[in-house]
Amino acid sequence: MDKRILSVLSRQFPTETAAATEIINLQAILSLPKGTEHFLTDIHGEDEQFLHVLKNGSGTVKRKVESVIGGRKSLSYKKRLTTLIYYPREKLELIKAEMPPEEMGEWYMETLRDLVDVVKKVSCKYTRSKVRKAIPEKYQYVVEELITEKEEVYDKERYYNEILRSIVDIGTADQVIVTLCNLIQRLVVDHLHIIGDIYDRGPGPHIIMDKLCDYHSVDIVWGNHDVVWMGAAAGNPACIANVIRMSVRYGNLGVLEDGYGINLLPLAAFAMKTYEASDLSRFHLKENNRGEFFDLEKIESQMYKAITLMQFKAEGQVIKRNPDFEMDDQLLLDKINFTEGSVVCGDKKYPLLDCDFPTVDPSDPYAFTAEEEQVMSQLVFGFMNSEKLRKHIRLLYEKGSMYKVFNGNLMYHGCVPLNEDATFTKAKIGGTETSGRALFDVLEGYARKAFYSAQGSADQVKGGDILWYLWCGPKSPSYGRSKMTTFERLFIEDKETHTEVKDPYYRFIENDESVAVSILHEFGLDEARSHIINGHVPVETRKGQTPIKAGGKVLIIDGGFSKAYHAKTGIAGYTLAIDSHGMWLVEHEQFESKEAAIIKETDIVSDTLTVENFERRMYVEDTDTGKRLQEEIDELKELLEAYRNGMY
Repeated sequence: MDKRILSVLSRQFPTETAAATEIINLQAILSLPKGTEHFLTDIHGEDEQFLHVLKNGSGTVKRKVESVIGGRKSLSYKKRLTTLIYYPREKLELIKAEMPPEEMGEWYMETLRDLVDVVKKVSCKYTRSKVRKAIPEKYQYVVEELITEKEEVYDKERYYNEILRSIVDIGTADQVIVTLCNLIQRLVVDHLHIIGDIYDRGPGPHIIMDKLCDYHSVDIVWGNHDVVWMGAAAGNPACIANVIRMSVRYGNLGVLEDGYGINLLPLAAFAMKTYEASDLSRFHLKENNRGEFFDLEKIESQMYKAITLMQFKAEGQVIKRNPDFEMDDQLLLDKINFTEGSVVCGDKKYPLLDCDFPTVDPSDPYAFTAEEEQVMSQLVFGFMNSEKLRKHIRLLYEKGSMYKVFNGNLMYHGCVPLNEDATFTKAKIGGTETSGRALFDVLEGYARKAFYSAQGSADQVKGGDILWYLWCGPKSPSYGRSKMTTFERLFIEDKETHTEVKDPYYRFIENDESVAVSILHEFGLDEARSHIINGHVPVETRKGQTPIKAGGKVLIIDGGFSKAYHAKTGIAGYTLAIDSHGMWLVEHEQFESKEAAIIKETDIVSDTLTVENFERRMYVEDTDTGKRLQEEIDELKELLEAYRNGMY
């Protein structure tokens, strides 16, 4: 080993005993069962359902409670206990309000005993040190004492009952119960994977991001609905306009104004003035996160139309300065005949459902008016200077990437772009033609420059344009379709123009295992033990579709988390879990609400589908973490040898 590395290690472990102790500790960790990985995708702002799924570990908590309590207690007791674990503070208040005070003492004792047993069950695959770090410091001693078996105590039942009785008698039972419940939630999920699309449609993406900022172990793969917000935070006008337009459409302007403190008054004032007498017939309905349409207020319709026209202009500017995007077919403002009220789309002319565009100059249709320029400048300032938005987007960069390889599995959001012959599609990005894994890497490099480069620099502008391309570009791995037909859907009645052709990838992975294998090889993985896990395209279970593709090599786990997709998919989302024994999909029914879960003790009804049972149990030594720990052990053994040889 390099002597410099040995020197650094010797400062961290300054004695032979210290090095030997650490080797023993790390070697013991390698022999523990691997922790549970939890995979979610396409959350789309559904904060209540997301948080509930995290709390119940996709049904893991219920299974642990059942394995600990079994038939000893009634079904109603177990439902109450699991609800308590999910929402300890809220459920405690309800129980105390309903239960006679003279019965609370025994209820506390019984509940504490069962919670301690559940904690013992879920903590058995972790080191004592890791469990201790998950406990709030002021309760570490009492919780450790409760969950640690003391062999030297003869009458164990009496010993532990006395601890529990003291907790109740001195009035700390509520705090200890909350601590135990939160510890169970923490331990049932060792690591969380989010495979894209945290944002848009639902009302609480900022709430989800707050949770992820504090989560103990998480990584994120960027979805196209995430990158457009990343571009907005980087000040790209095309991304900003898309984010605002979707927020209006789904009734979520509150996310921008209240969640992120972005001032939309300049846009509102401009829209009221400019579109006061305009045709708003294509902008008078909005869709909420349940897929329901209802009338907009006039001011909202005006804002909707104003930002949509600004979006088309900003996108046209991006396309014109990036000819390598090959998106000229989406330049439609310059194809409008305002006299006829028609537009040329492709090689055909279509009548427009709305041709009242007061800010579009036919001689220079992609130029902002002076008023639009001022409004966009204010919006750019608002997005770039929202402290909370920048915190959340920084997390996407720090914990996120275009793809992730973890414990032998490959995760990406959309697709690996393919040609009709199943070869990797080449895209010219920044003057360089790339495909496959290299395409992901090049796009990610530009995406990072958008946020971290100096404001106004060429790298920042190009990076922002790339983030917009990732949102809707024809060869974007995050998008996976030929084009985004927003203009056509709004203004052209002929539905043929609304078609967004899926990348051939989606056709090949249905049944062609060889394509999945070639993708795994492209990312340096062995097909014998690896899977591709992605989302983006909802699996329509109600039509008999299955999330398991390509002979089991591909798992598309977008089951429609967003309420807007429930009618289409027939379910309310998939989650995937991998523990030491195997991997399984969880198919969720619709979640009613947090209030119903607490009061009615309703949980998400879920069906479990086994994907794979491992031939042998997986241990930490079989994981990426285990490989890193083994490298540390090998280095420490060299340090130990150096100590014994008198080198240090």
